[in-house]
Amino acid sequence: MRRGEISFLESVNRMFDRAVATIDLPLGLAEQIKSCNSVYQVRFSLKFGREYRTFTGWRAVHSEHRLPAKGGIRYANLVGQAEVEALAALMTYKCAVVDVPFSGSKGGLLIDPRQYDDEDLERITRAFAEELIKKDYISPALNVPAPDVGTGPREMAWIADAYQTLKPDDINAIGCVTGKPVSEGGVVGRTEATGRGVQYGLQEFFRHPEDVKSAGLSGGLDGKEVIIQGLGNVGYHAAKFLSEEDGVRIKAVIEREGAIVARNGLNVEDLADYRRENGGLRGFPGVDYIEDGRSLLEAECDILIPAALENQITVENAARVRANLIAEAANGPVTYGADEILRARGVVILPDLYLNAGGVTVSYFEWIKNLSHIRFGRLDRRFEEMRGRQIVDVIEAVSGKSVPDKLRIQLMHGASELDLVCSGLDDTMREAYQHIRHVYLGRDNVPDLRTASFVVAIEKIAQSYKEMGL
Repeated sequence: MRRGEISFLESVNRMFDRAVATIDLPLGLAEQIKSCNSVYQVRFSLKFGREYRTFTGWRAVHSEHRLPAKGGIRYANLVGQAEVEALAALMTYKCAVVDVPFSGSKGGLLIDPRQYDDEDLERITRAFAEELIKKDYISPALNVPAPDVGTGPREMAWIADAYQTLKPDDINAIGCVTGKPVSEGGVVGRTEATGRGVQYGLQEFFRHPEDVKSAGLSGGLDGKEVIIQGLGNVGYHAAKFLSEEDGVRIKAVIEREGAIVARNGLNVEDLADYRRENGGLRGFPGVDYIEDGRSLLEAECDILIPAALENQITVENAARVRANLIAEAANGPVTYGADEILRARGVVILPDLYLNAGGVTVSYFEWIKNLSHIRFGRLDRRFEEMRGRQIVDVIEAVSGKSVPDKLRIQLMHGASELDLVCSGLDDTMREAYQHIRHVYLGRDNVPDLRTASFVVAIEKIAQSYKEMGL
């Protein structure tokens, strides 16, 4: 924790309290919504050669107003119970903001995955999963993990297999985790979903000229100068889609080993390939290398996208941040104290509660696919193609002219699983932003988009509690 800062968990709770102060709730209900329901800590040992190593992990369930609880499993050498509780709370609010019928959960294993080979990681993951499964902290009906920092589709496949081994009579066993490989019951588009959600969220923001103007910007995304922190799954896909499809210029990329600056913009694909092959950003041609990468959070740009870990913009550097718009692709990258400083300066923030929700949205689609036991588009794709062909035939018969090839392809295209997933995610991000915006603009006591996001989440959860009578 940096000097002058409160903890990540306390930061989330204070943001919650700030929003609750604008809402009239029955006495005690706010505390019920804010409180973490349960945390399970587990220790297990495995033998490596002649020695035993003990591992510590956690699974927090913040709320159970909707089931299953949902949230990723993080592998990191600094993870702890308070961090897991904070992330679980954010998951509860995030799901409510985007109308995904889950409550929030989160898991963490205290480990540096880079210190183990694939075979050992599989043993560790299966052992951790078995401990959680035994206590119903993994279940398609009660608690559904997903990838997070340090984990990915491979780890989710191991967890799913461990669950099916222990619960062979559960017909919906494949839905016990999301973010799986497509070949193991995953959904097309899940890997890039959080980054794609960042793109869709920014696209929706730029559809409202008055919102863009409030950030001191104008026009659309095309040509906007962007600095992105973190070239992991979320940062890579957000930067790739925004630069290739929306015309933004990636001015700088910040990573743990340093940062690079390119005045004319970076090719994200080339940079990702280089970092994979060389283990870092240093030496990438045609750019300036900055040893103190974090200093670039303070560089001038149109949009700053922190897509790494929490607590990156703090009371120590918030006053020097020069971005017009901060788009929180990571969970909790701006602390409560920094948020207060930035808001006083008029810096617009698209909050994590909204902008980071693409992953859980598409996880919901994957879970639905697993429970329905059929891939999206299987029943109607060819029917759509046939209807499109009939429309083309009618147009040509009436006009006496051939339909241009490009239009013919568009009309006769039946939606694939990826088409449907992207459509559903785009719709979700648009609807959520419009709801947040309505609260922000419609209530004098709601000062910013973050508070509006919390208000939206709290009011939906409170309504759920009232209707079911706690």
